[in-house]
Amino acid sequence: MDATRRLIVLRHAKSAWPDDVPDRERPLGPRGLRDAPKLGRWLGDNGYVPDRVLCSTARRTRETWERVSEAFSETPPVEYDEDLYGAGPEEFLAAARRIPDDVVTLALVGHEPGVSELTLHLAGYGDDTRLVRTKFPTGAAAVLVTTDTWAELATARLEAFFRPRD
Repeated sequence: MDATRRLIVLRHAKSAWPDDVPDRERPLGPRGLRDAPKLGRWLGDNGYVPDRVLCSTARRTRETWERVSEAFSETPPVEYDEDLYGAGPEEFLAAARRIPDDVVTLALVGHEPGVSELTLHLAGYGDDTRLVRTKFPTGAAAVLVTTDTWAELATARLEAFFRPRD
């Protein structure tokens, strides 16, 4: 029997650019602090709360996930993965492919251009991915569905795309 799995690909919310702070340590800026909770509410309201989360180790991704997850009644388990900082599609796929199949909804929290490249790699370049191709803004999330197992994840369909301004 084919099980449907859901992959949520999140880009961190808008970060600040303080002087003398390494890229990995950049915090969320004022807009990011406002937008991340919107994303959390949207995920919760639409039934997209993940069972497991893999998050880049950058400060802005960790802070984004903390603020997103405040909208949920229960916080899903999160793993901070060094390989997701600056990850492209292959690194994201490698991380997802080690997830056990009892996880139905997985969230990946990362950076551009990797998040849009992963989404397009899985969902293709059809009309449904036009907004992703146009811009995957900070604080946005793509929700993909697949019948692939995590270990064999290769294709998915874009089910929804959230942008904070919408």
